[in-house]
Amino acid sequence: MNLTNDAKKLIRLFLDNGYRAYAVGGCVRDKVLKRRGGDIDITTSAKPDEMERLLEANGIRYIETGLKHGTITALINKVPYEITTFRSDGEYLDNRHPEQVEFVSDIRLDLARRDFTMNALAYNDDEGFIDAYGGLADIQKGIIRAVGDPDRRFQEDGLRIMRALRFASVLGFTIEENTKRAIFENKELLKNIAAERLYTEFVKLLLGENVEQILLEYKEVIAVFIPEIAPCFDCGQRSKWHLYDVYTHIVKSVAIAPKKDYIRLALFFHDIAKPACKTTDIKGYDHFFYHPERGAEMVQDILYRLKVSNEMRRKVVTLVEIHDKHITRRPTNIKKWLRLLGEDLTYNFIDVKIADLLTHNLELAGHEVDELRRVKSVLNEILANHEPYRISDLAINGNDLIKIGFTGSEIQEELERLVNLVSGDARVNKREKLLKAAERDFNEIS
Repeated sequence: MNLTNDAKKLIRLFLDNGYRAYAVGGCVRDKVLKRRGGDIDITTSAKPDEMERLLEANGIRYIETGLKHGTITALINKVPYEITTFRSDGEYLDNRHPEQVEFVSDIRLDLARRDFTMNALAYNDDEGFIDAYGGLADIQKGIIRAVGDPDRRFQEDGLRIMRALRFASVLGFTIEENTKRAIFENKELLKNIAAERLYTEFVKLLLGENVEQILLEYKEVIAVFIPEIAPCFDCGQRSKWHLYDVYTHIVKSVAIAPKKDYIRLALFFHDIAKPACKTTDIKGYDHFFYHPERGAEMVQDILYRLKVSNEMRRKVVTLVEIHDKHITRRPTNIKKWLRLLGEDLTYNFIDVKIADLLTHNLELAGHEVDELRRVKSVLNEILANHEPYRISDLAINGNDLIKIGFTGSEIQEELERLVNLVSGDARVNKREKLLKAAERDFNEIS
């Protein structure tokens, strides 16, 4: 297993001074899976004071990041390496953190406290893998299995429930039956977990290859911290346009959307208000009038509760609110959306609409998908040719209008008229032509 040279240097430092030391946890799992991993965590038999003395003696800077739990962070070439003493955890009264820890000398006792077998792995070059709980075999089989008693693992730390779902989505693994049972039986523990931690795991889950299966199979778990989604589960859509109930449609649209966090969040929430807006006509067909606007209001509240950043909330809410709006191939229409949304969000708007429509009845919606792809081609041409669509693209500005005689709100109104003019014909965007058009407009309103 290939570790970074600096990680090897740290492990060797402990080994050469009479301690045991290993890379541990997710970094080992990712190396086995040949996935690009993140930080490399190290565990050692050295106690915290022994770690500090050893690092100081070798000129390695460190930070006391979690001394109570036996953790310090060494910094080598500006890269952090979290180093933790072998430990056994005490009671988890808050379903998140142990009240106390006991330092131990056996690496197997340390691995016993970890969440899943695939994460209960340790490695160094001298001994190879330390695999006390069958993690290597479970990785090979694509199984997520709790270490020991799954009920105890989840009651120790409720966030492990969402971690299991996230790993299953991202890695494409199956959750072992006893672990799955414990997830459903302990799902209410998620109510004890900080909203921002749940959100972080949820977004990673949405970006996984296996997101469709996990969202469908574990929808009741998701509804613990997003209860507003539950009415969508059994909300039928009797219409020639639809093939699925609201929730299944939502999930399938998420799964085929581009892997951008805010796009997939927007699609997860885009029809959340449909149950509240549902009406059935005299022929028995269902309608969902004003669900985008109502949904945007709901999503604003949900994302605020989940402590999502203002910028992320703005993008998601905007996409939910406009997902049923129309964009056409006409350059003037595309440029209108560019002014309203900006370049990135205009592309995102089209992507959301395509993912939404692809999970409709394609015998009816297929031509709309084709048309949206043509819209994207025209959008590409507009931007590649640097065609004007913003006020800042105009060959004249507000000062020129003031000289003509425009005042107050008239200036902005005239600039918007001129933008619409050049959006239809970029050849008009010449200083002399725009000045003449503005003078003509001024004379008409004077």
